[in-house]
Amino acid sequence: MSQTSRGYSIAIIGIAVWSTTPIFIGYLISHYGMPALLLSLWRNILVFAALAPLLLIVKRPLLRIDKSQIRFFMFYGLTLALFNSIWTVSVVANGAAVATVLAYSSAGFTAIFAWWFFREKLGLPKIVAVTLSLVGCVLVSNAYSPEMWNMNLLGILTGLFSGIFFACYNLLGKETAKRRMNPWTSVLYSFLFASLFTLIFNLFPTLPGAAGSLQAVLPDLPLDGWLILIFVSCVPTLLGFGLYNTSMNYLPASNVSLLATLEPAMTTVLAYIFLNERMSAVQLVGAVVILVAVLIMGLEKNEGSETLRQIS
Repeated sequence: MSQTSRGYSIAIIGIAVWSTTPIFIGYLISHYGMPALLLSLWRNILVFAALAPLLLIVKRPLLRIDKSQIRFFMFYGLTLALFNSIWTVSVVANGAAVATVLAYSSAGFTAIFAWWFFREKLGLPKIVAVTLSLVGCVLVSNAYSPEMWNMNLLGILTGLFSGIFFACYNLLGKETAKRRMNPWTSVLYSFLFASLFTLIFNLFPTLPGAAGSLQAVLPDLPLDGWLILIFVSCVPTLLGFGLYNTSMNYLPASNVSLLATLEPAMTTVLAYIFLNERMSAVQLVGAVVILVAVLIMGLEKNEGSETLRQIS
């Protein structure tokens, strides 16, 4: 097998593993009644708990960070906590397929934020991508219908903000690359601080899907529920992310980013098979519009516009 073929194989397997994440999350919420923010908390905790001992055994130097980096990782963790929490609530309000597609509207928001904060050029392709992302977001969330603002306001808002915080996480991932931080070190400490912030979120009973108190933070799950929770934390997240990064040893990052657009399609199919979710014709059109926006962003030649793939 050639190096290129190996890279594509690794990337596709990694993306396929990622695409199962919302399916397992949807199952945990629907079958075990696990609150969304509580699920997000334990997913963050278990990712950290799995990765920390692994790095301790395999590559201990990756555990070390400078004191000057702590503030950055706190902000990185806060962004991850907000994205994971809002996206998990979006899965409850919109369904696994719609929530995943809406998160990919981040392509447009990433272009806007990169122009705003990093002074990156906002040329015609990016303006088109931004416009398509917003149009697709409106179609997929049914935000064009006045009735939906009364029936599913939470779904519309969480879908929109999941894309915004997805974009913020993208830009912070780009910043870690500029600072030459090891990606596994970044994952470890971003999830550590994300766990702390998500714990704080869960102490507010008025937040949707929160545990409500410190005593309720330990979920009342049967053994099979815990096994699913551990699996979704360790396999789709850690294994998927690891395979994706490994594929970049064989392929350009832009090629791998384009392959990542397979994820919403894979999730939509899996949600149809396992969760009996169906998207309307208008939502499917909106999904295609968002994916076209992502492809336009991925095909941009400007290296500054490339974003690192984040955890979903």
